[in-house]
Amino acid sequence: MVGYYVTVEPGVKLYVEDINPTGSKTIMFLHGWPLSHEQFEYQFNVLPGMGYRCIGIDWRGFGKSDRPYSGYNLERLADDIRAVVEEMQLKDFVLAGHSTGGAIAIKYIVRYNGGGVSKLVLIDAAAPSGLTKETAAQLLKETLNDRANMMLGVTNIFFFRYITKPFSDWFNQMGMQAAGWSTAAIIVMLRDLDLNADLSRIQVPTLIVHGIHDQVIPFSQAEEMHQKIPHSQLIPFMYSGHASFYDERDKFNQLMRDFVGTAIN
Repeated sequence: MVGYYVTVEPGVKLYVEDINPTGSKTIMFLHGWPLSHEQFEYQFNVLPGMGYRCIGIDWRGFGKSDRPYSGYNLERLADDIRAVVEEMQLKDFVLAGHSTGGAIAIKYIVRYNGGGVSKLVLIDAAAPSGLTKETAAQLLKETLNDRANMMLGVTNIFFFRYITKPFSDWFNQMGMQAAGWSTAAIIVMLRDLDLNADLSRIQVPTLIVHGIHDQVIPFSQAEEMHQKIPHSQLIPFMYSGHASFYDERDKFNQLMRDFVGTAIN
């Protein structure tokens, strides 16, 4: 594993973790709000052993990355990913985004005409829209007054399967690594999100994975994405909420292997 920082604009560096750099096929993971690349621990434990190179990025304001006060819009976040891709000289890689990370992945591909991506994986993605105005208003109020309690509420609706208290504590702490201002800014971004015009412009094979019990981004939005994204397939996860990558992690990891293609160890 190699961890390092990439400068994406003057004074702003993103933390990047490169696991199994010699893997024959590359998968870049974009985390969800308000988490970090560490949410994919149970992919990083397994997929590199199958021969894949796995890259995790913390967005600006989250995880171990720098926390500037500005730049929390979809275009800038996509530009940040582009800076990492160029620094690492990535080509022909798979881009996998969870929740808000899925929205960033969509914007990246459309904004950069593919941007070197050969396949796209959307995991419980926040698209074509994000949060309702009512939900966003409530989350914003809680974030600005009691962010720790807001994070606990998010955890309580995130998973479909039982999680232990130690796991819940770890997950909460991951969310609390973020800056308060970046956490709030992304809520506003999700409130105003509209990717309808972008979906038909995605031209790479796309796998849509979505938990049917998702209480954050309804499964109906996955069905809408499937209708609007050419060359897409939708796989419902019958025992998952907003965390299909964890709720059904064995199924998810095998599906990734099937979709990405067998790597050479």
